[in-house]
Amino acid sequence: QVQFVESGGGLVQPGDSLRLSCAASGFAFRSSPLNWVRQAPGKGLEWVSRISSGGSFTTYADSVKGRFTISRDNAKNTLYLQMNSLKPEDPATYYCAEATDCSGDVCNRTPNWGRGTQVTVSS
Repeated sequence: QVQFVESGGGLVQPGDSLRLSCAASGFAFRSSPLNWVRQAPGKGLEWVSRISSGGSFTTYADSVKGRFTISRDNAKNTLYLQMNSLKPEDPATYYCAEATDCSGDVCNRTPNWGRGTQVTVSS
């Protein structure tokens, strides 16, 4: 079955960087557009970024544009999110999701989602 395992989160200071990874299996990774989605404590899901199957096309939420970069390695079935200039409003649990889990910037959690990786930004 579809499986996502996110990693790379941690506690950082404002302005620091982190690189998140998502190892995926159980589906045709190379032909699947993918998303990063986050959920801050007490808040709903927020779509962060999307990447095409080949990696050529990317889109970002306005809140992260210019700071975050989504990428993928289809040979390793792995999705990445490079996060630079982290801000106090970025803390959340970050998830990777299939393209069908999000319609535009509205995403719905499915049983395929992983546990996510937690990002904390604190000085």
